Amino acid sequence: MLSLLVPSGCAIDKGTALAADFDGDWAGTPDVTKIHTTKSNTLPFAGTATGTLILKDGTPADRVTRLADDLRQYVAEHDAITGRITAGTVTFTVVADQARADEVLALWRSLTTDGRMLTGDISDASTKETGRWRIALTAADAAGAAALFEDLVTDGDQHRPLSDVMSLEVRTGRDVRPGITVGTDFHGTLPTEAIAAYEAVAARYAVVRASLAADRASIVVARDEERAQAHELATTAAPGLGTAIKVTSDGGP
Repeated sequence: MLSLLVPSGCAIDKGTALAADFDGDWAGTPDVTKIHTTKSNTLPFAGTATGTLILKDGTPADRVTRLADDLRQYVAEHDAITGRITAGTVTFTVVADQARADEVLALWRSLTTDGRMLTGDISDASTKETGRWRIALTAADAAGAAALFEDLVTDGDQHRPLSDVMSLEVRTGRDVRPGITVGTDFHGTLPTEAIAAYEAVAARYAVVRASLAADRASIVVARDEERAQAHELATTAAPGLGTAIKVTSDGGP
């Protein structure tokens, strides 16, 4: 009974109480079809929670903007709660800082109109000293994944990159062939040489799938007889990766 008589800030399972508060505070909000919460009870009387507002399909961008601003103010007043919004196929974290919140909302707007993207997640990966973002996207096909990645790291035609991105990963859907995963490391270092290796191989041979990172590249070609030549092309294009380039085949004749 005592747990019912104290506010969430004094609750033994603070994360659980914070999640319940979020549910109660946002219940019945127009255009919110579901509220998903998670909690972490790290120590007695200490914990955090994350609450995600899942919006109904077709919610207008102006309405998403208003809800994001309401949520920004909410998390500014509840610093142990992380607030997120799922709108369309993109989920993004809303932070208390106005400039950062506006920045991620602008990227949400542009991503939702990009036919190359299937799903997206933009999460806050900040430390006490620095605001950082982590971005994970899935793309419709390999060409779209590569173009989307390029767009997001070079201030391309459609998207304005977020400032202070800790990591960016773009991959194709699980069953898409050819498949590709391309991403930075956790310091934002670009996989420049890995991309060069992939492009050199793909220009000549059919690539089944590839994983491209800042410090390594894994490329699978369709035919076993192409593997040796593909490996030579990759290592020539990306000499700095050395033995971190792996080229295998899918076993075809």
